Amino acid sequence: MQPLFIPVILGTARKGRRSENAARFVFEETKKRAGVETEFVDICKIPMRLDDAGEQMKDPAFSDLVTRADGLILVVPEYNHGYPGLLKHALDMNLEEYIHKAVGICGVSAGPFGGARVIEALLPVMRELGLVTIFNDVNFGHAAKIFGEDGKLLDESFVSRTAKFLDELIWMSRVLRYGRENIAPA
Repeated sequence: MQPLFIPVILGTARKGRRSENAARFVFEETKKRAGVETEFVDICKIPMRLDDAGEQMKDPAFSDLVTRADGLILVVPEYNHGYPGLLKHALDMNLEEYIHKAVGICGVSAGPFGGARVIEALLPVMRELGLVTIFNDVNFGHAAKIFGEDGKLLDESFVSRTAKFLDELIWMSRVLRYGRENIAPA
């Protein structure tokens, strides 16, 4: 069986972003999974036109990555109870490339809720894009306390939380890949 391709997308371009530590941790945990290939995607490195919208601003490399993906992992900080506008702009560059693919969301915040509100805010967007969200999330609350200044994980409980998240995402990615390859759309 061909390995699943599940990239990890860091959903912010802000300087000093604590969510990068969480994204790198999730990426490293994903790389450990047998039968899974991954890639780290930093949205600040995706060329984006800001003078247009939708398919007209599509970046061919990002579009190809999403086309090849069996699932996606979004690691997203919560900004003012919502998601970063640049992430939404990047996601909007594609549409048909997402349909019937799994997505898992990891929320990051400086406060106690671990990005729960950003995850909830993203759910209608994921649905509209045709992505299938899994029911497990990873909430990185108090991000400055979870990771050291060097980016190393300080709270080992996130290893098992992320494992549970990845188990579900990998299962859903396999199921949806089977469906895309073997069952004709209605």
